[in-house]
Amino acid sequence: MNSASQNLFTALRAAFPADLDQIAVEATSPAGEPLLYTWRDLDCASARIANLLASLQLPEGSRIAVQVEKSVEAMLLYLATLRAGYVFLPLNTAYQSAEIEYFIGNAEPAVVVCTPGNFGWVSKIAFTAGTQHVFTLGDDRSGSLLQRAAHFGDAHEAAPRRADDLAAILYTSGTTGRSKGAMLTHGNLLSNALVLKDYWGWQPNDVLIHALPIFHVHGLFVAIHGALINGSKMIWMAKFDPQAAIAAMQRATVFMGVPTLYVRMLAEPTLTREVARNMRLFISGSAPLLIETFKEWQQRTGHTILERYGMSETIMLTSNPYAADARHGGQDERRGATVGFALPGVGLRVVGDDGQLLPTGEIGNIQVRGPNVFKGYWRMPEKTAEEFSQDGWFKTGDVGKVDERGYVSIVGRSKDLIISGGYNVYPAEIEGYINDMPGVAESAVVGVPHPDFGEVGVAVVIPKPGARVDGDAVIAQLKSQLANFKIPKRCFVTTELPRNTMGKVQKNLLRDQHKGLFA
Repeated sequence: MNSASQNLFTALRAAFPADLDQIAVEATSPAGEPLLYTWRDLDCASARIANLLASLQLPEGSRIAVQVEKSVEAMLLYLATLRAGYVFLPLNTAYQSAEIEYFIGNAEPAVVVCTPGNFGWVSKIAFTAGTQHVFTLGDDRSGSLLQRAAHFGDAHEAAPRRADDLAAILYTSGTTGRSKGAMLTHGNLLSNALVLKDYWGWQPNDVLIHALPIFHVHGLFVAIHGALINGSKMIWMAKFDPQAAIAAMQRATVFMGVPTLYVRMLAEPTLTREVARNMRLFISGSAPLLIETFKEWQQRTGHTILERYGMSETIMLTSNPYAADARHGGQDERRGATVGFALPGVGLRVVGDDGQLLPTGEIGNIQVRGPNVFKGYWRMPEKTAEEFSQDGWFKTGDVGKVDERGYVSIVGRSKDLIISGGYNVYPAEIEGYINDMPGVAESAVVGVPHPDFGEVGVAVVIPKPGARVDGDAVIAQLKSQLANFKIPKRCFVTTELPRNTMGKVQKNLLRDQHKGLFA
């Protein structure tokens, strides 16, 4: 393999169909008009943006931070960043100013791209932090990025990159409050895309319904790379709409979603075996899929959801089988409440708190290694070292077990992580904001079951002596500071928190106390 071909974009571009005038993406404008993009459009438009980025003469390894609404043009910006050899830094569209200030201060991007409506406050943060270039990109093809790119040529030779060169940084919230930037290389992303293409049986005529956000692993890497590296058309949904997704099934073969999306589609009477008969594969991830959802989907559609497991730091690690796998005696099925087998090339082991390997079926800490495992945390060498074992395995922070057949089950999370609608919510971060509010002595945030989101946060707050704290006011203030998916659904004010003999808050008791809130 020569050095130029290690650029992930080069591999994706090589998989485009020979006839570049075929439709690559079917989308809809914000006004509801159909938008069609050919493979030639993807090639030429990403070349123009790559040429614009190259013209800025940015330093090697420059970060391109992007907080924009989902659009095909936003995907083209991602491809252009890879193509030009820079590092893509996607940011959740729900992040507010305090969060953006931290990300820009920490990552020091050379370029920031935001929505036109946020230019005022985002550009102020960016320029203050020393960012040289701020562009805008709207979901209606508006903004300065496309206006500037239009003046550049539509051919671009991908920048030569080695497999271990950085391709993207994904911020994953820290359990102690501050987010960590997971550094993913061209090699990490390409190896995972190739493994999944084979493992999930991608076929020449596949069409993907792309209904996920594109600021995290599932929508940006698993879904987009999956379609592009197979030369497959995408039916692009800027926002998930259960009725539209069900209607699109008659023209598609593959759907990827978080459990919340499956729950919402099951609530629609139009979801039937007939409407899903053209579909080949339904994949679920980013949060645990309830066994009730798994079974109800089987009954309603005749399809068995394939559940898999991954992380920002590792992309995909395990998957239920697409078809019977000879390595496991050819007896495999997709099992509810499991995340399947370790993917080819991925090592997975379960160890005790002392680091010793546990016997089959015993619950312990999951550790992994493989070509998909990240390079480390951005500018956090001590944290990176801490998260790897002495012999080089990454500590996922998840707790689980592997049965005698090799099926992996995740039974919990070691650090009280809440997964709400597929998004990771770290209680320590929210508690930090609540504890800074006037009159608050202490707070605890726990996850409780929710029929739509799988899990949501509930806050329990202790006021300072003589102070009066209002739960609704706490939530209202959080809404001005944090992304909406992080906001607890309820806030209770009480006089004390349950503690063990060491004085540590017993969050398990709080979870039990509030588990029926949304039943």
